[in-house]
Amino acid sequence: MNKAKEEFKEILSKLERSNIPFSQLNKSTVIKNFKFNHHKLVLQPLMFGCVFLLPYFLMMNLNFSENCIIDMPDAIRKILRQPEYCEICVDVYKVDKISSISPTEFLENYVKKVHPVVVTDGAVNWSARSIFNFKFFKEYFHKFEIKKHSDKNCQFFPYHTEFRSLREAFNVSESRALSNEKEKPWYIGWNNCNDEAGRYLRQFYERPYFLSNLTESLALSWIFMGGPGPGAHMHVDNVHYPSWQAQLRGRKLWKLAPPPECHYYCNNLEIIVEPGEIIVLETNRWYHQTIILPGDISITIGSEFD
Repeated sequence: MNKAKEEFKEILSKLERSNIPFSQLNKSTVIKNFKFNHHKLVLQPLMFGCVFLLPYFLMMNLNFSENCIIDMPDAIRKILRQPEYCEICVDVYKVDKISSISPTEFLENYVKKVHPVVVTDGAVNWSARSIFNFKFFKEYFHKFEIKKHSDKNCQFFPYHTEFRSLREAFNVSESRALSNEKEKPWYIGWNNCNDEAGRYLRQFYERPYFLSNLTESLALSWIFMGGPGPGAHMHVDNVHYPSWQAQLRGRKLWKLAPPPECHYYCNNLEIIVEPGEIIVLETNRWYHQTIILPGDISITIGSEFD
């Protein structure tokens, strides 16, 4: 609770420095915003009823074998998110960097505790490190391109770019693909939903050695690629299991934040993941943001495991 006390002291300190008489505070816009409006007391329950009952009605009347009519907004997902137990982040002051760890030790020390970790020798010998680049994935995309009528479950993340599809992203100029300084920065991600393509990529990487006694999805789940600049914004995923992400090229700064309910008990963390390293993180419980550091284009592959 020390963090809460410090923030409250800072608020009081700013108030004292402002020299605003307490008698004038009641006239301030901030205080007025806190006052109740009797009309709002009637409208707010109706609004909340629509927000919570409409999704329930849709779920009861939709065929779950079909795609959703509308994706649930992030704001609603946050409201409906289950509260976290802060044991996952209490007394975690840094992201460990480890190597030569056995699957059993890894399971006990990190997976079960839901602690983020970077395995420095996780991908050092993978051939993907020298083979994967923008040109490789462009050719891979055209080779295994999924027809529009069958890619309904595939996801594409444009992040801060103007791209509307993976096809558009792979049609950029060579100069922009190489992230030349005069070009607009770019960063994208997509999930592989083609088992044949997943098996093709599998020849260039291995199952992470520290997960050898754990199960993993057949096909590679995610690929992230982009030049120096902002990566993914601060967010939490909506997935079933923890995941690993192997940094094949480039350097990426990860910023981690605890769940909101643990704000006053846990610390924000930062870690730089270097080429050949693998970060393992419970992305549906730890909030995370990425920044691509100056230098080579960043290429990351990853998958969930249970």
